[in-house]
Order: sequence, then C-alpha cells, then structure tokens
Amino acid sequence: MTSSEPWTRATAERYDAEETEMASAAVLEPTLAFLAEAAGTGPALEFAIGTGRVGVPLRERGVPVVGIELSEHMAAVLRRKIDEDTLPVVVGDMADTVVPGEFTLVYLVYNTITNLLTQDEQVECFRNAARHLRPGGRFVVELGLPPLRLLPPGQVAVPFDVSERHLGFDTFDLVEQILVSHHFTRDGDDGRYRRDNSRHRYAWPAELDLMARIAGLTLERRVADWHGAPFTQDSTKHVSVWRKPT
Repeated sequence: MTSSEPWTRATAERYDAEETEMASAAVLEPTLAFLAEAAGTGPALEFAIGTGRVGVPLRERGVPVVGIELSEHMAAVLRRKIDEDTLPVVVGDMADTVVPGEFTLVYLVYNTITNLLTQDEQVECFRNAARHLRPGGRFVVELGLPPLRLLPPGQVAVPFDVSERHLGFDTFDLVEQILVSHHFTRDGDDGRYRRDNSRHRYAWPAELDLMARIAGLTLERRVADWHGAPFTQDSTKHVSVWRKPT
C-alpha cells in the first residue's frame, strides 16, 4: 500500500485551472527542452503524470511518453486531452508499478516524489526508475528545497503565497521530515474560502544521491532550474539527473 494520498475527483477537476502559471510557456518551454534533450532519441516514462501538464506537450514534441499515475481521477482528466494509443497511462504507485518496455528517460517533476511519505518508498521509487531505464538512461527529478532557514526557534510555519485569492503556508515536522502544505483559496466573490492541505516528505539532495546509489544510479548533473542555472547554497530548488551505467 502506498503512503501517497491520491487526488480526489474534485481536486483533479480544478487542478489545471489552479495551475495556469505552471502550464505557461515561460515554465513549460525550458522544462520540455531539458527533458527532450535528456531523452535523446528514446522513449520517456513520467512518474505521477497527473493531468499531463508536461507529458502531453512532451509527446507533441515527438518524444514517446508513457505515464504512471496513482489517481484515477487525474488520469481521467489527462485522457480528455490525448488518447491511450498516443500516450498510454497505467494507474498505479510510482514506487512499484512496472510498465512494459525500457526507457532512455524516467522523470518526476514539480516536487512529486514528496508525495511518497516514507524514506523506504522514496528509495523504491529510485529502484523502480532504474528498473525501467536502459543502460545509459537518465532519471530526472525536480524538487524544491524546504525553507528551513526561514524558521526561527519555536516556529513551524512558513508562508509561500499571500495574495488576494489565496493564502498558502507550509508547516514542518523536522523529526519526520514531513511538511504539510495548507491552502486557503477564495471561491467566487462571496468571501468564502476553501481549505485544503496535503502532506509531503521532503528530502535533501545528498539523501537523494544516496537513494540513487542504492538503486545503482550515479549523479550526472544538478542545476538550480530547468534553464540550467548553477546550483548554489541559495537555490530554492534543484533539477537533478542520475544515470544508469552502460
């Protein structure tokens, strides 16, 4: 049984409308260019493909894509955009679901590995990526760094968005490496707010490198964003590439 919390029908139906910035050309173009280069001439497998924000346009670029998605509701939204023959999707847990074939690229975007709430399952996710990769293939993960430097002693919450229609903040369990993202979203103009939250297990780059070593992968590259900016101590996220030996 996965520790991930599957997306509900209601969340899946409004997901694209609430993530318009992430679907913008400014965000997607460097993401797609990075992934297409990493895939080379081979096919790609997206773990936690969701509604296809990245997988669908990557397929439209000519990269064959297969997806694994835990939520049937998210997969149903994706299916309205593209047919099964063009972009196959298997409903299952990215830590252990196996799909046919070998891939030059397996990838996880937008912090999705944190949906696995235990270290053991995150390790299994790396092993599952390695299982699907051809020799020389790459595993790419995009992951934010928890802003723990902003936490003074005794404080457990950090805001990440304070705007007219949305208030978002994260709370941290520093012992278990669990963060909870809290969202208060204004629905309509009657002053009512919808409250949502989701749990995530954050992991540091060095911890992910060890997971990769356990899975037989080696770090090839780590950058601060999809544009390839250098990763530094002040970076707020990283895009890391591990490779399967030839």
